Amino acid sequence: MTRMRLFLAAAAVLLAAAACSPKQTPAEKNGWNLSMQSYTFHKFTFEEALEKTASLGVKYIEAFPGHRLGDKWGDQVFGYGMDGKTRKEILDLAASKGVKIVGTGVFVPSDSSEWEKEFAFAKEMGMEFISTEPAMKDWDLVEKLSDQYGIAVSVHNHPRPSTYWTPDSLLAAVSGRSARLGSCSDVGHWKRCGLDQLECLRKLDGRIISLHFKDIAPADAEGGPHDVIWGTGVLNVPSMLQILKDQGFKGYFSIEYEYNWDNSVPDIRQCIDYFNGEAKKLF
Repeated sequence: MTRMRLFLAAAAVLLAAAACSPKQTPAEKNGWNLSMQSYTFHKFTFEEALEKTASLGVKYIEAFPGHRLGDKWGDQVFGYGMDGKTRKEILDLAASKGVKIVGTGVFVPSDSSEWEKEFAFAKEMGMEFISTEPAMKDWDLVEKLSDQYGIAVSVHNHPRPSTYWTPDSLLAAVSGRSARLGSCSDVGHWKRCGLDQLECLRKLDGRIISLHFKDIAPADAEGGPHDVIWGTGVLNVPSMLQILKDQGFKGYFSIEYEYNWDNSVPDIRQCIDYFNGEAKKLF
């Protein structure tokens, strides 16, 4: 084969590979990845949650512990209690749908002895982070295991009286500790607790590992401050994204859409379109 033919053949292979590769959005090119918090689909099985996630074009999922697997796994649930065979089957199932399990949460152990099992499970499943709310007494152990397994700890802020409902309590807990320890910023919970979600994000500069991202209705709306399609609520999504861009955030925006439980996919599709549109403006 002549040199020109070799060149043309190589070029054809590269073009074919490019055509088969999924096109990155401006957000993805800048390290912002949408993932699905599987609790969004907790009324369905984990298998169905993977299918819905794939149908939305979302490539990543954060699995909540206790999500019923479904199908041949019956009433088994997602978590470190899955045996080796089931773990592999779930990984294969996710991969077959083009979805990667990047995290799990919100993991709240009933006993300190569960931490080792959870970190080992996350490592085996190829996860990057565990969303959790550690007991204050467990921080030395959690930091040690995070460094040992190379798994980030993303601390969620359930509403008060949760220990971490305000950023100040988290910052006090992780001060002087590993950079792998930080926030799973649930921007909706902050607002529902009367905090300014923009100021909370600013306070956590450099400590945000991931987000449970959302927009919510006003407090006086019918049904209260429930989740709404991004950009239509009171959380000022463009300003939140601007703050994260200014901070150089890279990581996962987990979609946790806690409304329209039985048929949320159309709403979530609009959220994704809005997010990509705003990210395109920013980048």
